[in-house]
Amino acid sequence: MSKSKGPASSQNTPVRRSWADVGPRLVSALVLIALTVVSLYLGGLWFALVVSAVFAGCYREWETMVSRQPITPRGIAIVALVALSGVVFPFFGFVWSLAAVAIACGVALTMGRGEILWRIVGIVLFSALTISALLMRGAGDLGIVAGVFLGTCVWMTDSAAFFTGRQIGGEKLAPAISPSKTWSGALGGLALGTIAGLAVWMVLTPSPWWIGLIIAASISVLGQVGDLTESSIKRWFRIKDTGDIIPGHGGLMDRLDSLTFGLFLVVIIGAAHQGFGSVAEGLLHW
Repeated sequence: MSKSKGPASSQNTPVRRSWADVGPRLVSALVLIALTVVSLYLGGLWFALVVSAVFAGCYREWETMVSRQPITPRGIAIVALVALSGVVFPFFGFVWSLAAVAIACGVALTMGRGEILWRIVGIVLFSALTISALLMRGAGDLGIVAGVFLGTCVWMTDSAAFFTGRQIGGEKLAPAISPSKTWSGALGGLALGTIAGLAVWMVLTPSPWWIGLIIAASISVLGQVGDLTESSIKRWFRIKDTGDIIPGHGGLMDRLDSLTFGLFLVVIIGAAHQGFGSVAEGLLHW
């Protein structure tokens, strides 16, 4: 009589990884890419409206996360002011944007005392991201190239990290922060994000390839740092996703967390090289 292989056989059975969420993720990604490309191409008021709406939507998720309750009328007022900080920037400049941010912070001070610091951090963060995106886009065609370069680095890193990590698995990257992330995913994301970004750089800019390599790799690393940073904040507030507006991804913050530090880096490099009025030129032309 053959012996039963109950527990022993289960240990040797390979783990089946679910791919059921890939379809919704791909469809959502294609829609977001199309929206990004069209708004980048149009520029001007259209880009300002899209970017302002997106990051105001991020603050809405931030507000419900830190308050742990449905958004209130004063919370909606802050969302509108975060959006306004971006809409007024192309027409009236930094001072008017700063005024909108200051008013939003003033409204936050009248709300729950326990969440004041978190609210102010969110207001400043998403307003700064909005203005940074507008500075990167600028008024010329080079802003389109800068946006394509940044988006390629970030989203190819995300995609490669997701597929590589899920397929290969292995050692956890930061189990206390995000148990699903692995070193294989991080390295796969870094490799593809850097290569894809470098390809865009070499095709669309006349600058030395090694500068593009350094910037692309830096954006890829910072994208993963941004992802882990948002994961740690969500773990602090004990939530899995910041929302459900994007099928397969969760909320706007869940989709854009990888963009945060990379966008700031692009603006810092461009502004340090040629000034805040020529961020795209300062990033791409060396």
